[in-house]
Amino acid sequence: MSAPRRFRRSTMAGYSFMNDLSNVVRMDEPIRGPMPRWQKKNVDASNSSINMSFNASRSKMNTSLNCSTNQSKTPNKGGSSRSKTPSKTPSKTPTKSPRSNPPSKSPTPGKSGGDRFIPNRSATDFDLGYLKLKQVPPEEVGSPTQTEKERAMSETLHGRDISSQRILSYQNKAPLPPEGYQNHLKVVYTQTKTPASVKATNRYIPSAPDRILDAPDICDDYYLNLIDWGSNNILAVALGTSVYLWNAATGSIEQLLDLESNDYVSSLSWIQSGEGEHLAVGTSLGPIQLWDTVAMKRERVMAGHGGRVGSLAWNSYILSSGSRTGQIMHSDVRMRDHKVLIVSGHTQEVCGLKWSPDGRYMASGGNDNLVNIWPAEYNTMRTQAQPLYSLSAHQAAVKAVAWCPWQPHILATGGGTADRCIRFWNANSGVLLNTIDTKSQVVSILWSAHYKELISGHGYANNQLIIWKYPSMAKVSELTGHSSRVLHMSMSPDGTTVISAGADETLRLWKCFDVDPSKKKSTKEVKPVPSLLKTRIR
Repeated sequence: MSAPRRFRRSTMAGYSFMNDLSNVVRMDEPIRGPMPRWQKKNVDASNSSINMSFNASRSKMNTSLNCSTNQSKTPNKGGSSRSKTPSKTPSKTPTKSPRSNPPSKSPTPGKSGGDRFIPNRSATDFDLGYLKLKQVPPEEVGSPTQTEKERAMSETLHGRDISSQRILSYQNKAPLPPEGYQNHLKVVYTQTKTPASVKATNRYIPSAPDRILDAPDICDDYYLNLIDWGSNNILAVALGTSVYLWNAATGSIEQLLDLESNDYVSSLSWIQSGEGEHLAVGTSLGPIQLWDTVAMKRERVMAGHGGRVGSLAWNSYILSSGSRTGQIMHSDVRMRDHKVLIVSGHTQEVCGLKWSPDGRYMASGGNDNLVNIWPAEYNTMRTQAQPLYSLSAHQAAVKAVAWCPWQPHILATGGGTADRCIRFWNANSGVLLNTIDTKSQVVSILWSAHYKELISGHGYANNQLIIWKYPSMAKVSELTGHSSRVLHMSMSPDGTTVISAGADETLRLWKCFDVDPSKKKSTKEVKPVPSLLKTRIR
C-alpha cells in the first residue's frame, strides 16, 4: 500500500473521531436521556394497538395456511404431477393449531393517570401547612379546663379541628385489594395464638354502682386516707371526728370512736395478718390509736409524730406511718416501746404508703412529688434507713401507690392535678416501665386479683373511675356517677367489688371485677390464724 493512501486513511480516522467528540460535547442539542413517563404511556398504548392488529393479521394468515396445507395433503387423482403419499400411520401427537396471543388490556379511558403520591395543590391548604410546620408545642401543659378552652377557640377560629388536618393532600386514595385477597405476609407480623388477656375482655361490667351509701361530713382533703375495707369484710369510714364500721355482709353500722372537737381522723388501716380485727387510726394531732373492733375498745395510743398522720401501712406486726413532717415511723405494736425506726425521705407530707405483697419493699409518695422505694431490712419487718431509689418523674403530689399482686416488684404510682399520669416502675432496678396520661387527677390505684387489670380513681376534672388492661393500658371501662372529685378507693376482701368515696359525700360500690361462677375454682375451707396481737399487745 502506498504512503499517500495510508496517510489519507489516518487523516479520515482522526477526522471521524473529532467529529464524534464534538457531537458528544455539544450543548445546543436537547439532552438525551430516559423517555418521560407520559411519552412511555403513549408509546405503550400505540405498541399495544399495533400488537393487536399484528396478532389479528397473523391469526388470519395462520388460518389460511392451515387450510392450504390440508388441501395439499389430499392426493390429486386427475393431475399428472402427484404429491407425496401421506404416511398410513397417523402421528400420535395431534397437530395443534397456532393460538393467537390474547390482546393486551388497553388503559381504561376516563381515568386520569399519574402517581397517587403526588400532592394535589388545589386541595392543599398551604397556610395551614405552614402554621403546622412552624408551630412549637408548649413547654408547660395547662390545666384540663384551659386545654379544652384553647381547643374550642381554635376550632371556632379555623372552622375545623386543625389537629387532625394533614399538611399535604393527595389526589387519590390507596387502591383497595381485590375481593377475597389474603395477605400471607401478615403471618410474619402477627401472633399465631390470641393472648389470654384479649380473650378475657368480653365480660360484662356494670356502668352503674351496685349500692350508694351516704357519707356526711367526710373531709374533702386529697392528702388523707379515710376508708379501708378489712379482711373481715367490714368497711371502716372516717367522717370528721368519728369512725364508723359498716358490715358488708349484714349491712349493720356501728360507731367505733369519736375524737375531741379540736382533733379529726386523718387515716385508717386494717391489720393484714390474723383475723383482721384490729384497726389503726391516725389523727390530725399526731398520735396513732389502735382499736379492737370486736371488743369495741382502744388497745393503745402510740405517739411519735409531730404532725398529722395522713398514711398508714401494715407489714405483719409492724405499722408504718407517714406524717405531714415528711417522716416515716415504723412501730412494733407488740412492744411497749413501739418505735423501731424513724426515716426521713420526704421534705413535705407523706400521703401515700404501701408495702409490697412479698414484704421486700415499701413505697412512699409525698407532696414533694417524690416516690421513694425502701428496701426491707434483712430478717425484719421494717425498712432500711435510706431509700433504695428516689424517683422524681412526677410533677405533682403522689398519693396513689399500689403494688402488682402477681408481679410484686412492679409499682404503679399516680400524680395529682399538675401531673395526671400513672407511671409503672421496676422496684428491682428503679427503671420507669411505662407512663399513661389520664387527663385527670389520680387519687388512688387498685390492682385486680382476678384479672390482669387495674382501676384508678380520679378527681378534677373527670371525677370518674377507669379500668385499664395491663400491660397494654387500654381502657376497659369508665365508671361515672360522682358529682365531685373521687377522694379514696378500697377493694373488698374477695376482690370483686370496689368502693369509692367522693367529695359529694357518697360512697359508691362498683361490682366491676365479678368472677364468672362457671370459672370459679373450688376453694377449700381455710381455718383463720389467730392474731398475734391478742396476747402480745401491752
